[in-house]
This record gives sequence, C-alpha cells and structure tokens, in this order.
Amino acid sequence: MALVGATTGGTPQGLGSEASATSFPSATPVPGPGEAEEDDPEEPAEIHLCVLWNLGHLGIAYYDTSDSTIHFMPDAPDHENLKLLQRVLDEINPQSVVTSAKQDENMTRFLGRLASQQRREPKRPEIIFLPNVDFGLEISKQRLLSGNYAFIPDSMTTTEKIIFLSSIIPFDCLLTVRALGGLLKFLGRRRIGVELEDYNISIPILGFKKFVLTHLVSIDRDTYSVLQIFKSESHPSVYKVASGLKEGLSLFGILNRCRCKWGEKLLRLWFTRPTHDLEELNSRLDVIQFFLLPQNLDMAQMLHRLLGHIKNVPLILKRMKLSHTKVSDWQVLYKTVYSALGLRDACRSLPQSIPLFRDIAQEFSDDLHHIISLIGKVVDFEGSFAANHFTVLPSIDPEIDEKKQKLVGLPSFLTEVAWKELESLDSRIPSCSVIYIPLIGFLLSIPRLPSMVEASDFEIEGLEFMFLSEEKLHYRSARTKELDALLGDLHCDIRDRETLLMYQLQCQVLARAAVLTRVLDLASRLDVLLALASAARDYGYSRPHYSPQLLGVRIQNGRHPLMELCARTFVPNSAECGGNRGRVKVITGPNSSGKSIYLKQVGLITFMALVGSFVPAEEAEIGAVDAIFTRIHSCESISLGLSTFMIDLNQVAKAVNNATEQSLVLMDEFGKGTNTVDGLALLAAVLRHWLSLGPMCPHIFVATNFLSLFQLQLLPQGPLMQYLTMETCEDGNDLVFFYRVCEGVANASHASHTAAQARLPDKLISRGKEVSDLIRSGKPIKPIKELLKEKQMENCQTLVEKFLKLDLEDPNLDLEIFMSQEVLPAATTIL
Repeated sequence: MALVGATTGGTPQGLGSEASATSFPSATPVPGPGEAEEDDPEEPAEIHLCVLWNLGHLGIAYYDTSDSTIHFMPDAPDHENLKLLQRVLDEINPQSVVTSAKQDENMTRFLGRLASQQRREPKRPEIIFLPNVDFGLEISKQRLLSGNYAFIPDSMTTTEKIIFLSSIIPFDCLLTVRALGGLLKFLGRRRIGVELEDYNISIPILGFKKFVLTHLVSIDRDTYSVLQIFKSESHPSVYKVASGLKEGLSLFGILNRCRCKWGEKLLRLWFTRPTHDLEELNSRLDVIQFFLLPQNLDMAQMLHRLLGHIKNVPLILKRMKLSHTKVSDWQVLYKTVYSALGLRDACRSLPQSIPLFRDIAQEFSDDLHHIISLIGKVVDFEGSFAANHFTVLPSIDPEIDEKKQKLVGLPSFLTEVAWKELESLDSRIPSCSVIYIPLIGFLLSIPRLPSMVEASDFEIEGLEFMFLSEEKLHYRSARTKELDALLGDLHCDIRDRETLLMYQLQCQVLARAAVLTRVLDLASRLDVLLALASAARDYGYSRPHYSPQLLGVRIQNGRHPLMELCARTFVPNSAECGGNRGRVKVITGPNSSGKSIYLKQVGLITFMALVGSFVPAEEAEIGAVDAIFTRIHSCESISLGLSTFMIDLNQVAKAVNNATEQSLVLMDEFGKGTNTVDGLALLAAVLRHWLSLGPMCPHIFVATNFLSLFQLQLLPQGPLMQYLTMETCEDGNDLVFFYRVCEGVANASHASHTAAQARLPDKLISRGKEVSDLIRSGKPIKPIKELLKEKQMENCQTLVEKFLKLDLEDPNLDLEIFMSQEVLPAATTIL
C-alpha cells in the first residue's frame, strides 16, 4: 500500500525589524545679529546638567554658575518614559545636557524628542555626548577626590579630605558618582566660567548640595533601612527569582497587596518618592476612603480580580514593533484589554467626583473595543497554540480558507497520485509515497532497493533524483511537478498570508498604543490604592490630615505598623511637635523600654502619610515635612572602609548640613560608639547647634542613655526643649515596663535589669552595680578580695613548682640568676 505523508514544518517567514539611528545636534543654534542681547544687563546664570540612566534608575548632577555650586540628586528610580528626568529639566531649565554616548532605547528616544523640540524652541538645552569611558566609576571617584574645591581648607590632609567629602557626597550611589565625574570632565573641557582665564585657573566650585525636586520629601538609604521600609532577604529558591531576593518583614511587604506587577512597581515608586503635594496626597486618600466604606467592599474585590489580568503591555508593544510577537502575547493582550473594559464599566458606576474614577471612565476609550474586537475576530487562539504560530480564524481571508481546505484534503488526494505513480514504476519497487515538504514541494518517495549501491544506481528513467534520506530515495516526477504548479507551496503561502494579517493587526494595535499605555498607568494606580485600602481595613488604620501651617506632626495614639503585628500586645503612644515649642525632644528610659520603637513609629507614621496611605493611629496631622533624617542603626560594611562611629558621624553630618525647619530628625543613642565623654560632648554640641537656630530648628527626637546630659546641665533650657521618658515601675528587684511615653527624665538606665534578662551571671551583675556606684560617688575602685586571694594561691603554687623542678646537681645552675629572675618576681606578686 502506498504511504502518503505531508510535512507541516518549515522556516517561518516573518517581517524583518528595522534599526534606525537618530542624530542630535551638537550645539545650539548660533544667534543672529541682535539676538544675543538680553534685557537684563547682568550675565544670565547657566546650568549644565549631567545625567545617566541605567536599569531603571537615574543619576543626576548639575552645575549652577550663579552660585558656582554643584547640585546632585541621589540615585532615583524612574519610569521608562523618564518622567522624573523631564521634571528635572522643566524645573531647572539647563543650558546643556551631558550624557554618555552609550545609551539604551529609552534614553535615545527621550533625547530624540528633546532634540526635535530644540529646533522649534531655541532655548532648549544643548545635548552633549561624551565617551562612555569618561563616566567610569573609578575615574569619577578620582576626579571627585582630587578636585580643587574652594570650601576645603588647604591644611586638610588627603585622608581628612576623603572623610569630609564622604559626609557630603553619597559614594554608595554609583550612578550619581558617575554623573558627578562626567560633569567635572565636561566642566574642565568647556572651562565653564573661566573661558578667558589662564589654563591653570580651575573651575570655581564652592560647594556640593543635595538636589531635591519640589514637593518631594528627601529620605536617604539609611533611613529606608533602619525604618524597615524595604528589607530584602535571600529567597529560599534562587531558581524562582532572578535576583535571588525576596521582600522580608517591611512596611512595603505588609502594604503590598497589588495584583499586577505594574501596581507593585508603582507602589515601590511612591515609597521611594514621598511627597508633600497636598492635592496629590488627598486624591489618593479619597480613593482609599471610598473603598473602606462597607457598601463598597464587593466592588473593591471585583476590581481587584480584574486587575489581576493586567499584564506587561509595554513589553508586548515592544515585541510588536520588532515583529517578535508570540502567540501568548495576543492572548495576554486580549485578556488585558478585556479586563480594562471591565474596569471602565465598573468605574462609570462610581462617583465621578473622584478624579481616578473619572479618568478611567473617560480615557479607557472605544479604541479598547476596537482592539479586542479585532483580536477576537482574527486570532484563532486554539489553532495558534496547537500549531505554535499565529493562525487566523475561518472566514477572515478567502484565499487562506481555500488553501487550508486544499491542505485538509491533500492526504487522500496524494494517496491516489501515489497509486498511479506505483503503476508506472518498475515491478521491483514494492511501494511508494507522495510527500509534501515546504519550500521544496511535492516529491515521490520510494524505498532503497538492495541493488541500489552506487549513486549511479539511483537513476530511474523518467524521474529526477533529488536526495537520499533514511533509506528513502526522493524524486521529482511529471506528476509531482504538475502538483507543484497546481497547488504550489501551500504551507508557506498560508504562513505568509497569515503573517501579513498579523502585521496588519499589529499596526492597528500599535496605532492605539497610547490608550494602552494610559490603561496601564491608571490601572496600576487603582491597584496600589486598592492594596492600601485593603491593608488599612485589616490593620485598622485611619486617614491622616495635612496642615501646611503646622510645622511638624501631631499623632494621637500612634502604633508601630510592624511591631504591632509581631507583639502580643502593643501600647500606643502620642507624639506632638509643632510651632516653636518642644522642637527638640530628648527621650530617656531604661534599656528595652521602647525608646527606639517610639522613634521609628513617629518616622513610619509620618512616611506613610507622605505617600498617601492611611496610618496606624487614631488621629494624625502632618505638617510641612521636607525631609526625614535618622541616626538609629549603623549599617556596617567592610567595603565602606569606615568605622562604625564614622558611619554614625556621617549620618549625623547629613542631618546637620541639610535639615531645615521643616525636617524631621530621629537620633538613637548617638555618641555611644566612642569614649563616653567625647560621645556625650558631641551629642550636646549637635543639640546646642540646632537649639541655637531658634525657629529654624528642625523637629528632633533624640533617644539617649547619657543621663549626664541633664545632670551636668549641658543643654540650655527654653521652650524648644522637652524631656520625655518611658514610664516604668520597680516591683522589688523587678522592673516593670509600661511602654508609655510621659514627660520627665529617667533617674537611671537600669542596665542591671536588662543584663539579668540577658541571663548574665548574678555575680557579674552585682559586681557591675558595685563599680557603677563607686564611679558615681567618685570613690576608688578596689579589686574583689576573694579574687585577690585566689590569685595569690595560684602564684604560690607556681613558685613551689619552680623550686621542685630545680636541679641542684646541675653544674650550669646559677642560683643568683634563678633567685633574681624567677623567685623574686613571683614573690613580689604574692606580697
């Protein structure tokens, strides 16, 4: 019986991707006669900005000729469309933008738009590319450390200069360091401000200042770490997570209930960019409050389910642009658009007074209906997954339907052709088959006979030999050639036609990419606010209020959002700092009484309010806060090359150099990393410095065990000072902690009670208390008699052993030397 086969594999024919290069002007247009004159006779200030973009983060630094100061912004995350960079450009309006010649697609596209605007607007910045080697990390560090700065005295040694600069410049922000290095290279090459001076005259740099965008609250990495806003832990299975890390017990971890990845990404962005823009914060809180109403719980759950189908649309659009679309991409896009339409219909039934609901109802346009209609009518999902390539539904293209119909009936037709071919072949050939191979066509396949040894034996009259494969000889015959002319290359024709339809469908989707991008933005925002509402409902959070006139914060019965989940019971505490009273709060109390938790609680509640979340407190009123500084925990690392105390000093230096009257400063046990007297003096000096600022003093919470700070009256008295303590009660030899904050000063640190809880031996604890009392009374400290007697007995035993080992018959023995070197020192210790 003749065998018939049809091969369905083949090389897919897709659309090739095009690569385009965008060129940018290297200089701004030269002004014509009369254009260079300014109304202001003074020389206008110039700002030259350097920016680097890598792995979703920006490093920005700029030089302002008006004050000869370099401003920098620590590494900050940004969207792929570089909204944060555009915000920086809009705010500072630089004369030039310096960047690396090696850039990814996002930055290239952004600079392309900037260059096109430049032609229409002569005041747009000049775009300057430097070789990527000029932005090397090590060479950038060398430029920073070897620079000639007017604010550093010449008397400083190299080591002192490095330590001083490390307290100002965040060397752990690698992109910022590289941007600073590239900026210094550009300034030196252009000689900004000293163009006509001698070449030995360097660019004047009068200082480095941290640059913070308007409405954004400045928070450094140490603060994020000590407050446990983020906390990465090793994932138990590194094969499931590319980074090998997962979120541990952190504020982000307990609030992140987002259903889509873009929602989680936006929540992280909000956490890294807290703001005091009241309009933005209240718009977030309005949505959270709406979903907290009991009658809206079902709606919130329904929206949360729909958001779970919102997927990575930008990646799909990128693949479409490159014609790399997968079958699964069409299905994901279909579900995403379908869910987006569900979100739109749901939001149309919600109060349109809330901007987010109104935006979703209006901006999720009918283009989404068009996209989902096209995909639903064209794409054959079941057939595409079965064939592992894009296929279309029937009745879309008559030509494809006709060719597919021929392909369906092809096996039976080829069987008839094979029988006819077998009748005309040599009788020695037992069977044959007609097969179809894409790109080659129809072939006659016969088994290899034992007599067919040499290549010349393969020749058969009337047949054209093609090739030998798996003991099968393949030929072209008159009938197969007729089939090629009649049917053609069916598989490739169908694939080519379907590829053309897929390209047309891609063009339709890409033409509506703007609405898809907007869907992702609004859906991720809705996802974040639903997540915050869910957490607020479960944990009993309340809505904070904002008061621009209040300089500080007021918290009524606040709770630590993480500690209350770990402790059996949690005692809430209030906090108030505002106006010109009680700006500096010094908190004392025994160890383990809750001082550190109280500090972190104030910082976390303030932070949560500044990202637009409900807070763990009965009431919270947040004033104008522009930054949060902390010195709570030292993040030690060998790679930093700094001692623990130097790290503490750097953290305090950031607060001293950058804190304003609107800043919140949290300090815990500063000064304990060095000599007690020196640490106490430094703490007192820092607090006195801030107190001397008067109304410009930041809002400061200081926890300390330096009771000498009060006993020696090292701090001035006044309305700015307030002393707080943690309430305790002594019950015999036990110390009972109430974990409540009250006014007053602790009379002792009660370190012995903490030592007992740590199970130190009673003998050591009693000796410690004895020494502590002697130091306080100014009396000399004497060794313990029992220990002294034990030591004498040991020395006597040692001396007796030396005499017993003495060999009096030894001719080399010198008794005088033995007595002076061995006996007398031991006897002296005994006496």
